[in-house]
Amino acid sequence: MRIVNRVLLGVLGLAVACAGAAVLIAGRRSPDAVLLTRADRVRWRDEDWWWPGVIAALSVLVLLALCWALAQLRRRRLDDVLVPMDDGSGASLRGRALEAALSADAESLPGVARAHVHLHGRRAAPRARVGLVLTAGAEPAATLRSLETEALTPARTSAGLPHLPAEVHLRAAPHAPERAH
Repeated sequence: MRIVNRVLLGVLGLAVACAGAAVLIAGRRSPDAVLLTRADRVRWRDEDWWWPGVIAALSVLVLLALCWALAQLRRRRLDDVLVPMDDGSGASLRGRALEAALSADAESLPGVARAHVHLHGRRAAPRARVGLVLTAGAEPAATLRSLETEALTPARTSAGLPHLPAEVHLRAAPHAPERAH
């Protein structure tokens, strides 16, 4: 999403800069020069589709800009997780602390070279996105079972969460090719 945002901002900035340069250049020709002549401004006025088309196009642009802005405001990570208490209240657990604990537990598993955990979702119903880099010779099925029993279940239990669904991405660690002698 960051790459898409940067490309969109770059294209939008370039378009605005070009439009501004065009207006400045048109204004420099003579003090009373206009960007659009009267003939250009009234050319489509008599067409029935012109104004509804212009309004529809501008409405779509405004809606796309609004959707994009709302997507930017949406948080990608959980700042904190709501831990339910016995009396019905709840305590707050820092999301980064739970991510760090899950990462440390996952990295301690046999066959895991590196682990990275992100929590997302709602405070009361977090979800984990786990990235594991497996060492050469690691068994993915066994690693997933170990992750469930030795990292996710203890984290869910200690945080008092009823569920902690996880999306796990596995990759192999890069290693040098073996040479035959």
